[in-house]
Amino acid sequence: MTNDWLENIISQLPALALLQNMGYEYLTPQSALAKRGGKRSKIVLEEILTAQLRKLNKIQHRGQTHPFSEVNIQKAVEAISQFPYDALYTTSQELYDLLTLGKSLEQIIDGDKKSYPLQYIDWRNPTNNVYHISDEFEIERRNSTQTRRPDLVLFVNGIPLVVIECKRPDLKDALNEAISQQLRNHRTENIPHFFCLTQLLLVVSQNAAQYGTTATEKEFWAVWKEEAAAELEQQLHTLINTPLSPNQQQKLLSWREPWQQQKIQEIWNTGERQVSAQDRTLYSLLTPQRLLELIFGYIIFDNGTKKIARYQQYFAVKATIEQVKKVRGDSSRTGGVIWHTTGSGKSLTMVMLAKALALEKTILNPKIILVNDRIDLDKQLKNTFKNCGVEVIRANNGKHLLKLVNDSKAEIITTVIDKFETVAREKAKNENRDIFVLVDESHRSQYGQTHAKMKTVFPHACYIGFTGTPLLKKEKNTAKKFGGFIHTYTMPKAVADKAVVPLLYEGRESEFQNTQAVDKWFERITKKLNEQQKADLKRKFKSAEPLYEAESRMAEIAYDISEHFNEHFKGTGLKGQFATSSKRAAIQYKKLLDELGEVRAEVIISPPDTREDNESVDEANISEVQRFWKDMMARYGTPDTYQETLIKKFIDGDGEDDPEILIVVDKLLTGFDAPRNAVLYVDKRLKEHNILQAIARVNRVFEGKNHGLVIDYRGIFGDMNDALDLYAKLEREGFDREDIVGALVNVQVEIDKLPTHHAAVWDVFKQVPNQRDTEAMQQWLYPQDRRDAFYEALRDFTRTLQLALSNPRFQETTPEATKQRYTQDLKYFLNLRAAVKQRYAETIDYSTYEAQIRNMVLKQIGAEEVKIIIQPVDIFELDRFEAEINSIEGEAAKADAIAARVKKVISEKMEEDPVLYLRLSELIQAAINAHRAKRLSDLEYLKLIQEYLETARNRGISSVPPALRHREQARAYYNVLKEKLTGKVDNLELFTNLAIGIDDIITNNKVRDWHTNQDIQNRMLNEIDDLVHELKRKHELFIPWGELDEIIGKIINIAKHYEVN
Repeated sequence: MTNDWLENIISQLPALALLQNMGYEYLTPQSALAKRGGKRSKIVLEEILTAQLRKLNKIQHRGQTHPFSEVNIQKAVEAISQFPYDALYTTSQELYDLLTLGKSLEQIIDGDKKSYPLQYIDWRNPTNNVYHISDEFEIERRNSTQTRRPDLVLFVNGIPLVVIECKRPDLKDALNEAISQQLRNHRTENIPHFFCLTQLLLVVSQNAAQYGTTATEKEFWAVWKEEAAAELEQQLHTLINTPLSPNQQQKLLSWREPWQQQKIQEIWNTGERQVSAQDRTLYSLLTPQRLLELIFGYIIFDNGTKKIARYQQYFAVKATIEQVKKVRGDSSRTGGVIWHTTGSGKSLTMVMLAKALALEKTILNPKIILVNDRIDLDKQLKNTFKNCGVEVIRANNGKHLLKLVNDSKAEIITTVIDKFETVAREKAKNENRDIFVLVDESHRSQYGQTHAKMKTVFPHACYIGFTGTPLLKKEKNTAKKFGGFIHTYTMPKAVADKAVVPLLYEGRESEFQNTQAVDKWFERITKKLNEQQKADLKRKFKSAEPLYEAESRMAEIAYDISEHFNEHFKGTGLKGQFATSSKRAAIQYKKLLDELGEVRAEVIISPPDTREDNESVDEANISEVQRFWKDMMARYGTPDTYQETLIKKFIDGDGEDDPEILIVVDKLLTGFDAPRNAVLYVDKRLKEHNILQAIARVNRVFEGKNHGLVIDYRGIFGDMNDALDLYAKLEREGFDREDIVGALVNVQVEIDKLPTHHAAVWDVFKQVPNQRDTEAMQQWLYPQDRRDAFYEALRDFTRTLQLALSNPRFQETTPEATKQRYTQDLKYFLNLRAAVKQRYAETIDYSTYEAQIRNMVLKQIGAEEVKIIIQPVDIFELDRFEAEINSIEGEAAKADAIAARVKKVISEKMEEDPVLYLRLSELIQAAINAHRAKRLSDLEYLKLIQEYLETARNRGISSVPPALRHREQARAYYNVLKEKLTGKVDNLELFTNLAIGIDDIITNNKVRDWHTNQDIQNRMLNEIDDLVHELKRKHELFIPWGELDEIIGKIINIAKHYEVN
């Protein structure tokens, strides 16, 4: 049974059955092809779309109903089926607009020529649409007759909107493989035009499922979780165990091989099955009503990326719409607070909510006002809406806001909270109850005097607060007055869903090394004070900035940051941020880092002002800041250009001039989204919400980023020994413990796992008698599942040891012998890993994890002591292949390396000559088994494998008659005939002539797409039958027709494979 068929049985078949029970009509591949005019170059089922356009669309003119003309119906079909492909993102956005907004078409009715709207899908009434599903949906690649074949495609009114890739659950990294397959098909040379039209992509594997949309990167595919899951479970259980009707069963079986039909029938007859993760996801996302709702209301185009809502965004918006429908005694709508962990898409949730409010039919002419408390965040929010294609007007000042408040055309407004001062002073008032005030980071502004001013201007407005951090205890009672929590999505939930990465905290409070310099500075600024005043000031300055900005201390921290970043993040694509206490400190730290020369750092500050951001007592420092600012303006021209240029270089740049660390004060410490930002160095006092907001700068998802790291040089939490200390400190800042558990984990908690992770690696080899015998260790890792277990355990050990070795407390408290044992074992395991990957022909992982390992090797072990992993060489690159094999030590290891590479070729070419490659695979496995059982010596094993290598290279030419040596497909047919008929017919010349004759028949009858044209295939079969009949008569042979049918079927399948590949 082939792997494809296993996926069919375990994943694809249950999906087909469930989706039919959910209301999708099944189309066989042949039927789906017919409904697109028999052309694989087309992706829309035009026959169905045409019928639905006629049904859904009518013209109302002077009290009469008229149909659209057939010319206009055809124009509408062509508009979507022949839409020109430009680029994945832009074409996808244009087609989305066409799908959701429809098309305007001119028509003359009673001599009156007007444009009338036509819709492709009835988004508000799902039952008015038709839903279909087909499998093995072949689509021609761009500029080619070759095809790609997604597993399942779902259609609404004949338009392909959903693509599902199915994998069997025992496959290693099943979902990742399916995602890679989806993304591969997006490539320019494949079928990107198809994915411009599809809206929802799923990968399923019975026990797991994820979803995304067009071009969603691997890291951002998401799980879906129903928030009322228990209610759906019984309903779903009934649905999956409802048998298909006889007609549905017949259609599903009709085009499959007899043995496949039999296997499917056996599965259908096995009885009741349990609900799987695949079932839950398909049911949650693909019921017609939910599917249309998600596509129409929850897909946005954000600055070059198409995005679809995660489940928490969807349910937050749904809950908010229900909340605002509730009316209070004063006729105002009920608001509330949405708490979604920073980094989980809060700004996009605001966009989706604004869209939902605008579409809600019970709300007439809503006006939405987005409120923030800082100009830079106001700009960011406006840009988010702009990037998503939503028209927003930004209030430039208080008077402008006053004008916009009463402008009916200003539907969505953004403003800074302070501008309400002007509006309130002018006694402006708008009593409309369909005004919605969405307050970002509402804990900073919603519940104080500023909220009272907003209420003065909009007394009956609905106020909805958004926060990325838990509310303080003192804020919760006030929040309840405004409706309480509408929806919450906490840090533990976000980490579990992989919406954000977990955060690790490490305290590195620096000691003052040059106490004499500090004392001298203190004496200078206190010379006019008496002893009591000096003592009081000294206590006050124990945590004040002048001491923290002592030059020796800053130099120590700069060196530590330089070393730490260089070891952990340099060259990985990940970057860091450094929060400092003042502009002067930021500039000084950049100078120190520049002098060290190990990392590239840039500073972003706001324009200097003596009244602003000056936490330093020594006012003489201001001139240094002014000089720096003058240099920046000379280089960039304006403050906006300065900030935007550096941010873009930080987020996107990997060049030699692009910053690796961005140094900030307050500006950009919050409201700054850079997914590759992996470490936050903090030398600044933070309190209350600022703590959690600041550390969340590093919790965004990015490839190879396993956690965000916070390195604290200021002692934000004091001296902590474990996670409980950390939560106790946050409680003292005013948070409830249940709201913060899981928000931040002390790095010591992870380091404490080091002995366990170390033991887990050795545990993989507990059955190997001599664990220092590298040959025995490599042979033990021959099975793939053992290698997977080894790699996973080694990954955990490597990451934890890397954290530990860069931690001062670990270095000080751990005996040298223990540290040496860990590093020596790591070196041993990394070399073993490199040897095993080469021996068993595994491809190199170019992920960030590999770059991090390289950094660690360079810093902690020494590059010369660890073997570098190289990409396995193809067996057909003779010189390079021989050089690679010669670099491997030991005859058995060489044989294993050759065998692994040949098996890889066999896997890739199996369908070209199944008999040859299956036999070769069996011979190689028999040789491996004989060597493992000590029946073959290392040298015998190597010689045997080298023979099989030559067979694979020459494709078995040496074992076939000369007449076939230059006829590749005929050789494959010959092998099938010889395998199936030897013993019944002992005539190799007959096999040869039959193979050549069949090859000629297939070649002479080929036309475009013959492999799916049943008439052409029937003609081939008839001519092959005539040829076989003639040879049987001539040679007086008896071959049962049943056996001949099976043989010819296999031969035709080989020919089909060559045609499509």
